[in-house]
Amino acid sequence: MSDSVSKSIPLAIVSGDAPASLQPGVKQLAGDKISRSPVQFAEAPVLRKPSWIRVRIPSGNAVAKLKEKLRANRLVTVCEEASCPNIHECFGHGTATFMILGEVCTRRCSFCDVAHGRPKPPDASEPANLARTVADMGLKYVVVTSVDRDDLRDGGAGHFVECIAAIRAQSPGTRIEILTPDFRGKGRMERALEILAANPPDVFNHNLETVPELYRNVRPGADYQWSLTLLQKFKAQHPDVVTKSGIMLGLGEEREQVEQTLRDLRAHDVDMITIGQYLQPSAHHHPVMRYWTPEEYKHFETFGLALGFTHVASGPLVRSSYHADRSAAEAGLAVSA
Repeated sequence: MSDSVSKSIPLAIVSGDAPASLQPGVKQLAGDKISRSPVQFAEAPVLRKPSWIRVRIPSGNAVAKLKEKLRANRLVTVCEEASCPNIHECFGHGTATFMILGEVCTRRCSFCDVAHGRPKPPDASEPANLARTVADMGLKYVVVTSVDRDDLRDGGAGHFVECIAAIRAQSPGTRIEILTPDFRGKGRMERALEILAANPPDVFNHNLETVPELYRNVRPGADYQWSLTLLQKFKAQHPDVVTKSGIMLGLGEEREQVEQTLRDLRAHDVDMITIGQYLQPSAHHHPVMRYWTPEEYKHFETFGLALGFTHVASGPLVRSSYHADRSAAEAGLAVSA
């Protein structure tokens, strides 16, 4: 068996203890978060990272400087909270993906490093703080994402719209991409779509994350078809707005399953796709089952373009928001330099 490929591992479904009472804003991380997941991994492969996913850390102190600016405005980024491997490159270029609605997620996805817990109420000053930071940084393209907020009746859609409106008021030339949760729940998708229609973004992004066969292990609490429907319904309401999604490789999927997922996304009118290598945030998270090669990522790029995607970003270090401005421009969205 090679270092970059491993056989599937057995999974044990466990009920877990009753969750302890959580205080608003208190984070459950790594083992505390994953220990209560409905799926535990009986055996985990230990694979050596191949050379093509090792990240070079640039010189300079851009990361510390940008973090200081973010903290001064009480903002967080998914770059930090999800331990993105591209943080030094993106922060070094003065770009970031802003994470609104707090740092605590209501779900326990086994791949994700964002903390779980009971979130605090939305910060009413956040849209203004975000808009001020975007204007201060002179950003021409901004990505706004959030944790899952299953505790909110609209899933946080109203807060997204307030952030979009605030950014456009201060920086009317800035293009805005939002990367949303699935708004799953009775009546929540319809409510969210109605709210977003008041001030839609330039790019609407919602990640499938993985193939449907792995949802139970990787994305408990989510539903594959629900996510596809969200993307399709938004596109139907806003045919001129670019739609986008992303998946990770290395969680146990097969090539045919990835190809079918790409077909499903195109069948639901998604314009752009990102495909990148999953990296395990900690020993407690879902193990890496395989490191796909650069040649295989190139195959999926070619395959996706043949299906009709306007842009396919496929590579080991690709993330949903990585070079989002370039991807949008290549897909035909005018983005100022």
